[in-house]
Amino acid sequence: MSLVFNKKAQYEYTISKKFIAGLVLSGSEVKSLRLKQASLNGSYIKEIGGELFLINSQINAYSFAKQEDYDPKRSRKLLLKKSEVEALVEASKQKGFAIVPLTFFISHNRIKLELALAKGKKEFEKRETIKKRDLKRELDSENKKVHLS
Repeated sequence: MSLVFNKKAQYEYTISKKFIAGLVLSGSEVKSLRLKQASLNGSYIKEIGGELFLINSQINAYSFAKQEDYDPKRSRKLLLKKSEVEALVEASKQKGFAIVPLTFFISHNRIKLELALAKGKKEFEKRETIKKRDLKRELDSENKKVHLS
């Protein structure tokens, strides 16, 4: 079950390979995520000391928990196998590649993060994506009109 999407990721990047990672979260952050009170806009993944961290993602404070000294944009450690971390870090060092967070979701009652190795799109590729999306929207509306009559 998906909780929060990174809507800009599909627009800004060409996704090449996806991974699933666990996160180190506090109890109130889990409750807040289950209520979909979070955002992945502007967040990114960075390697620090051989480990991957989710940086600049916002998980709002849970309203029924203690809120003193809570930072909604704190860095959160990702839980991946060592081989996956090494592969991601090595691939992200190539020019134009980045590790991008895609979505928070629930799997077997645990909160997971889907992340991807992605290559940044050029401006003309972004315009092409917009054109394809608009064309698909028009075709869908035409098909709807045909089915209704």
